[in-house]
Amino acid sequence: MLNFRLNAEQHALQQKARKFALEEVLPVAWYYDEKDEIPMEIIRKAFDAGILASDIPKLYGGKGLSLVDSALITEEVAAACPGLATSIFDSSLGMEPLLLSDNEGAKQKYLPKIAGEFKLAAFATSEPTMGSDVAGIRCMATADGDDFILNGTKYWITNGGVADYVTVFATINPKDRHKGICAFLIETEWEGVNIGRPIPKMGQRCSNTVGVNFKNVRVPKENILALPGQGFVLAMKTFARTRPIIGSFGVGAARAATEYALDYAKKRRAFGMELGAFQAIQFKLAEMFQKVETSRLLTWKAAWECDQNEDGRVSASISKLYATETALEVVNEALQIFGGYGYTKMFPVEKLLRDVRLLRIYEGTSEVQRVILADYLLKEYTSSLPPLEDLPLHRDLSPAEVQAAGGVWRCRICGHVHYGDSAPEECPYCFFPDKVFKEIDVKN
Repeated sequence: MLNFRLNAEQHALQQKARKFALEEVLPVAWYYDEKDEIPMEIIRKAFDAGILASDIPKLYGGKGLSLVDSALITEEVAAACPGLATSIFDSSLGMEPLLLSDNEGAKQKYLPKIAGEFKLAAFATSEPTMGSDVAGIRCMATADGDDFILNGTKYWITNGGVADYVTVFATINPKDRHKGICAFLIETEWEGVNIGRPIPKMGQRCSNTVGVNFKNVRVPKENILALPGQGFVLAMKTFARTRPIIGSFGVGAARAATEYALDYAKKRRAFGMELGAFQAIQFKLAEMFQKVETSRLLTWKAAWECDQNEDGRVSASISKLYATETALEVVNEALQIFGGYGYTKMFPVEKLLRDVRLLRIYEGTSEVQRVILADYLLKEYTSSLPPLEDLPLHRDLSPAEVQAAGGVWRCRICGHVHYGDSAPEECPYCFFPDKVFKEIDVKN
């Protein structure tokens, strides 16, 4: 049986995250957004509260929370500030390739530090000339004995300016595309690692985003997470586990926008009555609410599949696509309900709108998610219904008359159904010859 109830531990975790979001994140969100600065003291408080990197397995000193648990936490923090939610979640993204790798030595060395010493991780696939096209990586990894030498630049690296470790995806030859990609865990204090200035952004200004440059950085054998040819698969496995959390960003932000708009609609008066009394506003609120609820279910489903060690890539893409598209739609409608006030910095919706616009871009754009889903449908999806050419669609004869007709033939071009011992020489509708007809088994 399906069960959508949170257990007692999950409910307590949700309430703990909500309390943290309301008491620690919400009061400072607009201040640091205006400063365009990551509030490290809040990140530290998130760590102390067990909210940051809480999904590290207990084997390595972590709390061992599930991905569903992470989705609960993320929604609450994102409702207060999507930018800070990104900063808090990004350490989990940065360490995910390490968790998924076969490098047990690196896990034993780094995961306990991330879990117990407030060490932050970042994730680096994107570059100045490529984003969602992971196979287009140009950052070079040159073998040098058992080690590799890194040269190149990674870009759009969230938390790159404050991280202690960065998971880096590089290639031994850009022409090899997927087959050349490898992955490493580097320490930002290593010689040759250069951190760029914070990139000025429209939204998500409470999260740090930089370029990271590598000049002859030596990566020891012990820090190899994926050898050439294995890196692309590792990156895709990582996204399958992290994209549902991006969906949770959208759920949190959209829920916040809905709640703000609901409060405003109850108190604002126009034409002698509450704004919420107008059916046009009621319909907007109803649509916003159902989209938030649908998005949450999709993200929970995707996270649950990952927790069950199932192949969650399709559900991950669906949840990421739907929840992030929904977030933009819902926040935009909330601003419309606020009218001119929504367009000002005196109310919270304009910041939410700036923050959620990025969700449709990072960790695979909405367009990339559609490509993934279309590829799955066309190559892997198994239909429950029979192919069109096997549908008799009996309109003229009863089942008994069909059995007595001697045979049923369907034109595979226009769909005409012919009854008889053999196909007609020519279809009476589309005029194709008898070769296009397929005999249909009607015994079953």
